[in-house]
This record gives sequence, C-alpha cells and structure tokens, in this order.
Amino acid sequence: MRFSLSHVLAGALMGIAGVSAIPQQASSAVSSTSTSSPSPSQTSSSDQSLVCNNSPVLCDRHYNDITYMGAHDSAFLRDASTGNSIAGNQYLNATLALDAGLRLLQAQVHNENGTLHLCHTSCGLLDAGPLENWLAAINDWVVGHPSDVITILLVNSDEVNVSQFAAAFQQSGLSKFGFVPQSKIEWPSLRTMIANDTRVVSFITNIDASSAAPYLLPEFDYVFETPFTVVQLDGFNCTVDRPSNAGTASEAFGSGFMGLINHFKDQEITAGLIIPDTDNILLVNSANTTTTGNLGLHIQQCNSQWNHRPSFVLVDFWDQGSTVKAADNSNGINQVTGRTNATNNSSSDSSADGTNQAREFGTGALIAFLAATLLMI
Repeated sequence: MRFSLSHVLAGALMGIAGVSAIPQQASSAVSSTSTSSPSPSQTSSSDQSLVCNNSPVLCDRHYNDITYMGAHDSAFLRDASTGNSIAGNQYLNATLALDAGLRLLQAQVHNENGTLHLCHTSCGLLDAGPLENWLAAINDWVVGHPSDVITILLVNSDEVNVSQFAAAFQQSGLSKFGFVPQSKIEWPSLRTMIANDTRVVSFITNIDASSAAPYLLPEFDYVFETPFTVVQLDGFNCTVDRPSNAGTASEAFGSGFMGLINHFKDQEITAGLIIPDTDNILLVNSANTTTTGNLGLHIQQCNSQWNHRPSFVLVDFWDQGSTVKAADNSNGINQVTGRTNATNNSSSDSSADGTNQAREFGTGALIAFLAATLLMI
C-alpha cells in the first residue's frame, strides 16, 4: 500500500534532493477549475432529492457498501512545488482529488521534532509540511461540501500516541465531523451520516482506540488490504495481505472488515531501487476490464472473488487514466453531478501521446539521475 523506496535510494536522494512541498491550499485557491461555492449536489439532508458523494444513488447505500476511489500518498506531489520530486506519487493535491470525485485520501505521517509532519519515507526526502495544515485544507473542503462523506487513512510511521493525532484533528477543525461507528457490521447510510454531520471517517495505523478521540479508528480493526508491492502488471491480486489475523476474505467480511485494494505499480530501476511506474500509468489506471493490469479488471476480480465490492481503492497519479470512472462502475452508477473537470477521468483511456513525458522523469533520465547521485555519495 505504501510507496516503497529502499534505504539505498533514500540515502542517495536525501543529501541533494530533499524538498519541502508548498503547503496545500484550499482547492479554490489552487485551480481555476475549482470553486469554493457549494456544488449542485449540496442540498438539505432532509431533501429526498439529496445527492450524496455526487450521486443520488448513493444516499441510501450503507457506508461499507460503496467503493471509494483514493489517492495513495495524496500529500506527496510530483510538481513544481517539489521540484518534480521522484518521491511524489501524485500530480495534483488532495483537495483537487476531492473536487474530481475521489473520496479517500491516504498519507504517511512522521514525528519531526515533536510535530506530526507528512513525510515520504523520511522528512529529509520529501516533507509536505505539518499534518495539521493539510487537515485544515481538507476541513475547508468538507465545510464547503455538506453532502459529501470522505475517508482519511494515515500511516503512523513512528507509532506516536493517538493523542498527537487528536490534537492535529482538533486544531484543524476536522474533528467536529468525525464519525464514530457503533458497530463493525452495521454502518449507516450516507444520508444518515450527512444528516448527523459526521462526514469524515478516519483510519490510522499503529494506534489504539481512544475514548478521548473515538473518531480516530485503528485501521486494521476495520480494514484489510491486498498486497502493495507490485512490480509486474500481472501481480495485482485480491488476497488478504494484512492484517494477519483477518483470515480469508470471506472470514474477514464475516467479521465486519472492509476490503481495500492497493492498485499502484512500481518499477525496479536497479536492485533495491523501486519507484512508481509512470510509463504504464494509463494502462494501470484504466477503468477497462480487458487488459492485464487494468484498474477496472482488478476491481472486477476482487468483487467476484469476494462476493462483495471493495470499499477502498488506492491509486498513484489519480488524474491519469479513468480512476473515478472505475469507482462509478464498481458502484453501478452513471448519474453524477458536481464534479470538476480537473482530470481526464471523464474521457477515454487513449494514449497520452507524450503528456506523461512532459510531467515526469523518463526512465532513461531517471537512471542517469540516480547514477549521478550515487557517484556523489
């Protein structure tokens, strides 16, 4: 599930490629396609015509019976703010992802001198700033979109106490939207969560449940994941990778777990050096079900094997391919409203004709960069 850079790569890059990302701004401030005004989906929760998460079909569906497309390592950008860092897993930030229809944001958190920071592998490699600032931008989005339910998944890399996360959520304002489940089996409908204004579900790894912050949920009490280190297009599968005590997928669902599909492909540049595979990103992020490695095919396979649609899917570079369409297909919906055009997700999966090459390191250039970097150590 997590972006995998070996210690060798981290050591090579930290000295000369350490970057601090520009803090994420509210979506209305970073894109002309975004808007701070309520979308057409934002109506009273008592209105029977309510549109939930961009579709009226989802309003009366239970939270755990919906597929949420998610941005893997959503805080770590490969753009001008990070010098197009190869440690970035996304081209566009988290609030733009929400504007486009994603409803799951995942990020990695480290303890940097007593403050929780969003850091990729290490804060010397890519530091996206304090967790509180990132959550504050998400809070602004949630305030402006009162008929949307989102999910946050944080990796507690340094195993800090849950109280530190609670402080960041409270200071950002996001804690007031925190949802506290009453059961692992029976989750409410989106309509109910919206009516109660408990519209943010937050999972964190390596924490214990806390009565002081009951809305911060230990991830592996509720969610199981498929394998997350995939370097071949035929490597995607639907087996339960973690937690180890979840059992088979059937047993996990019977115990109230929700399934998370990790669907991002890495490439091994040389022994022990693994980075996101952008060369195959359009194929990997395609909603199609025809080609090995397709996102749509992976979701379809898991749905069939599990006899249950996946609740969560994580992808790299979500704006490439047709990731949101893949979630719509999983949810069986085609009536959507209120999304921006910040992504090509409404278009076909045709070749980018060089679009990706303009936004990233090519493999040859990357190898040369790594070789030069290693020579400097």
